[in-house]
Amino acid sequence: MLAGIEDVKIGDTICNIEEPKALPRITVDEPTVAMRFSINTSPLAGTEGKIVQGTKIRERLFRETLLNVAIQVEDAEGRDSFVVKGRGEFQMAILVETMRREGFELSVGRPEVIMKKTDGVMQEPIERLFVDCDEEFTGVVTEKLSARKARMTNMVNHGTGRVRMEFSVPSRSLIGYRDEFLTDTKGTGIMNSYLEGYDDYRGEFPSRRSGSIVSDRSGKSVAYALFNLEPRGQLFITAGESVYEGMIVGERNRSGDINVNPCKEKKLTNVRASGKDEAVVLTPVKPMTLERALNFITEDELVEVTPENIRLRKITLSGTERHRMEGRKKKALENG
Repeated sequence: MLAGIEDVKIGDTICNIEEPKALPRITVDEPTVAMRFSINTSPLAGTEGKIVQGTKIRERLFRETLLNVAIQVEDAEGRDSFVVKGRGEFQMAILVETMRREGFELSVGRPEVIMKKTDGVMQEPIERLFVDCDEEFTGVVTEKLSARKARMTNMVNHGTGRVRMEFSVPSRSLIGYRDEFLTDTKGTGIMNSYLEGYDDYRGEFPSRRSGSIVSDRSGKSVAYALFNLEPRGQLFITAGESVYEGMIVGERNRSGDINVNPCKEKKLTNVRASGKDEAVVLTPVKPMTLERALNFITEDELVEVTPENIRLRKITLSGTERHRMEGRKKKALENG
């Protein structure tokens, strides 16, 4: 504990004034992933969290840099938004979850890899990935990683039924892959990675192909409406939850977003027939976790984090405004 000394950082040396000789500073891996933190601007802002002010969020983030040498925080162009840099989306998720449990309410964007330009050539962080899985899952793991621009550098099969593989893979390829890997290996696979350095940009690869099911109004979700939306894709909400315009309520089973009304109630009539008023049974919803939410969102979406809920939303809440923005993008592409 130090008193009376300001701006102290991890790695500083405290020494005798007669012989001020500093020890070599501790070096850590530089950040490879950046995420935007901002205040919560949804219609439900301030209803669940105790700490919602931008200044409080900024203080908490800069306080984290005093304890965590791998975290860097910068003020963004917006007054109430900040760019946090770290060593991976998992480290970012831990920070967000910690703040959430402390009573903070905030919005976070999708993790983005930090690129570099060396001699005019775009370079990206490359990781050395180690995979240990059953022999039967070798094909699916290799196929998924090769589609993400990974290159196999080594493979060892000792004949015990387990295979150990090494890959050189871009850091951006691992964002969202961990959950997919566990599903493909039925929970038996082990993967670990470390930063190998920077290499030339390896090109684009297909990301999420599905669209989002977006609410077009505010209100409470209704079982009748959700039952009719189930054929459209996988829902994230249950009946009775608060929704608002621009909130993502599910993953569409086709590409492109769709605006829906999750608050639509059944019209009442005087007609009564056998089986007409059977109880609606909804498919159970898998609870939304922070890691799953960060892996799901795209560039135009945010994760709304509160002590009680994790919601997904569009950056632009108004459906009309989003439609206009899409029109402008198409015109810009047509005009070159």
